[in-house]
Amino acid sequence: MSDPSVLHAFTGYGIELEYIIVDRQKLSVLPVADELLRQAAGACVTEVKRGRFGWSNELVLHLVELKNASPDPALEPLPAAFQTEVRYINRLLESLGARLMPSAMHPWMDPVAETRLWPHDDAVIYQTYDRIFGCKAHGWANLQSMQLNLPFADDAEFARLHAAIRLVLPIIPALAASSPIVEGRPAGFLDFRMEAYRTHQARIPSTIGRVIPDTVTSRAEYQATILAPMYREIAPFDPDGVLRHEWLNVRGASPRFDRKAIEIRVIDVQECPQADLAIAAAVTAVVRAIYDAKWSPLSMQQAIGTDSLVEVLHACIRDAEQAVIDDAGYLRLLGFPDRQCQAGELWRHLIEATSLDSSAHWREPLRVILERGPLARRILRASGPDCTKARLHSVYRELCDCLEEGRMFLD
Repeated sequence: MSDPSVLHAFTGYGIELEYIIVDRQKLSVLPVADELLRQAAGACVTEVKRGRFGWSNELVLHLVELKNASPDPALEPLPAAFQTEVRYINRLLESLGARLMPSAMHPWMDPVAETRLWPHDDAVIYQTYDRIFGCKAHGWANLQSMQLNLPFADDAEFARLHAAIRLVLPIIPALAASSPIVEGRPAGFLDFRMEAYRTHQARIPSTIGRVIPDTVTSRAEYQATILAPMYREIAPFDPDGVLRHEWLNVRGASPRFDRKAIEIRVIDVQECPQADLAIAAAVTAVVRAIYDAKWSPLSMQQAIGTDSLVEVLHACIRDAEQAVIDDAGYLRLLGFPDRQCQAGELWRHLIEATSLDSSAHWREPLRVILERGPLARRILRASGPDCTKARLHSVYRELCDCLEEGRMFLD
């Protein structure tokens, strides 16, 4: 008999949203995540469970992560549910003189001076990361993402799902980039979170590769070619095996075999849950179309070289929706009829081909993103050419209001 607890592909969705905790007036980072969790639970805890949701902290004291504790069978109810959690957290933070800030990076944080690592349970994990990699840096202490978890039931589903996700990863920043400002000025990348992320574990190269994973067709192959070399490479730096877990692997699509899901890690968090979940829906719809071989067979999907995909990823990290994609072979795999296009044009094609543009749940947030650009583009326009501290403060206060009120940011 089949195990009823095993989820087949596209029968459940796990979402994790990370937010910055900031001073309510100054908007500077505020390291009070442990106090927030204590207030919610009435005791010192590392995680708060509220019905179908959980809150927790990872690494730094100015970050809180929200997630649906168990996979949900549909994405459509999740924006309103996450919005309720955001508002409740903001009510608790008021007594601490704090609030939540969206977007994938704090715009003027100095991670060397302002980082405070989580000092409580599991602190040894974060201390080990800091000793090996140095966590007082943007790729560690100043990054907030949405992580989308998609399940698989067996090796056959894993191979198809991994191949499909691998093709979508390079263009996700064109839709989701929200980190154009670093240390008070334009970073030169629309998705600077991903620019910092792609090298943040480079001291142990096997833990991240080139973000885009190579083709792998089974759990055994993955363990032999990715996980085992990773454990061997880090062993001299981590003799006690503190980090010897599959979560040390932080490629853009990271299988979590303990829960039979692939975690997509290249999605910047947006201005409100409605925008986050619209992007999750778009990514999922395109992954499913590829999984179902709508435009190309599995053999062709698996055959494309990682070099080609990495080149597209780097272009989208830098230029987001304006990135030029001129790899005709890659475009054919996604059913695009021409040999060259901008990434935003490709996303419009994909969203229309999967009928998401006619969905009542996702039509409006996707319209804003496709017509006005990803959040990073809208932040840059609103910040103006001078990008003064006063202007940034005004823009990011408005973003905080968007998160509290559950609305899109319109520059």
